[in-house]
Amino acid sequence: MGSGMGKTSTRGHKGQGSRSGSRTMRGFEGGQMPLHRRLPKRGFTNIFRTEYQVVNLDRLAALGEKNITPELMVKNGLAGKNDLIKVLGDGELKSALTVQAHKFSKSAEEKITKAGGKAELIGGAAAEAAAKEAPKAKQEGNQEKGKGQAKPRKK
Repeated sequence: MGSGMGKTSTRGHKGQGSRSGSRTMRGFEGGQMPLHRRLPKRGFTNIFRTEYQVVNLDRLAALGEKNITPELMVKNGLAGKNDLIKVLGDGELKSALTVQAHKFSKSAEEKITKAGGKAELIGGAAAEAAAKEAPKAKQEGNQEKGKGQAKPRKK
């Protein structure tokens, strides 16, 4: 019993493909303009983008817990272990929930507080919010003392 692939061993006669060590680059289409070069390009990829795992209020309400933490969301498969979590306002809340997440949409925050619960920022978002407030307070304090104003230059 033979393989039926004698003589050229399915490589054909002559040419680049018949030689040993021959390998074409990824996307090569035999000289035809490759697909990745034929398609138009648009925009760019921001390498500093922060990606959030989004979770809607109706999914949180379905958990049946009063205090919702990222660990609880990971345990129930709503987010991954190292994901940053953003809560969106899709769905209705019937009971008060205390939700901890890295970010909240305005509608989610309104619905949580309207139901009598609390939306708690954790991690980088809470630190960022505090950092934004601190310079403003410091600036206001300096202006009250008369500091931070330009002095006339001497000639």
